[in-house]
Amino acid sequence: MNKIYPSAAAALQGVVRDGQLIAVGGFGLCGIPEALIDALRDSGVKNLTAISNNAGVDDFGLGKLLQTRQIKKMISSYVGENKEFERQYLAGELALEFTPQGTLAEKLRAGGAGIPAFFTKTGVGTLVAEGKELREFDGETYVMERALLPDVALVKADVADKSGNLRFNLTARNFNPAAAMAGKICIVEVEKIVETGELAPDDIHLPGIYVHRIVLNATPEKRIEKRTITEKAGV
Repeated sequence: MNKIYPSAAAALQGVVRDGQLIAVGGFGLCGIPEALIDALRDSGVKNLTAISNNAGVDDFGLGKLLQTRQIKKMISSYVGENKEFERQYLAGELALEFTPQGTLAEKLRAGGAGIPAFFTKTGVGTLVAEGKELREFDGETYVMERALLPDVALVKADVADKSGNLRFNLTARNFNPAAAMAGKICIVEVEKIVETGELAPDDIHLPGIYVHRIVLNATPEKRIEKRTITEKAGV
């Protein structure tokens, strides 16, 4: 089975549709599938619910889909760094399911593991727990959280072999494996494709069974979200 597609647009063709639940890997701008996000914007699909730690920045990452009003709801743990996100949310134009970061990761992990729901203490007594089932275990109150099962997962990896086995680059791994495992269809953007068998078994971070389509983006922009420079005397 050939999993390699000639472009990000081709990889999305026949998969993305209006109204879908889509998980997007990344943390800030680290490890985001840049080319797939651009192709998703260019596809014109709308009324999307996006699962992502955050929504990029105003002119990069998922921020581009906010500009084009293709996202109707975000399921996120961090909503800073994006003025358009703030504007749309405060104006009632964008729905937000605010989710603690660890809970968001576990909701994706549970979805990929076939676990429909789990209990956690995080969020008890806050807005996060409103309308959710509470249960007591050993004298402590827990809130029930449902797993996430996105229709499509868009993820970024460093290297893929032709069978879809993936290796991630350091902290760019972040939410990508969990999103990939939870998605009913997983499309991965990589910087390098090698022959099956070139990756040593212990170097594989995610088995190819979770990956349906692969697209090569050998020269991603990898924009830095915030650049901080320390001023030094005489420099």
